[in-house]
Amino acid sequence: MAEQSTLDAASLKGWRKSSYSNDQGGSCLEVLDGHPTSVPIRDSKNPHGPALFIPAPKWTFFLTAIKAGHLGHHG
Repeated sequence: MAEQSTLDAASLKGWRKSSYSNDQGGSCLEVLDGHPTSVPIRDSKNPHGPALFIPAPKWTFFLTAIKAGHLGHHG
């Protein structure tokens, strides 16, 4: 049986807003912890819109790079 290629992310429970988000209506990211193979992320201003499912190792690499300052703005 083939794996379902789409998932209704809005129906998933447990979304949490990024600690870097604020109440000013700026860029807000929500993450869903506990997914078995990936890290679902979505725009908190559009909870019924699409979500990205990032493979867990890639998400870890991304967070590590951000924390180390490797993905900062270079202007």
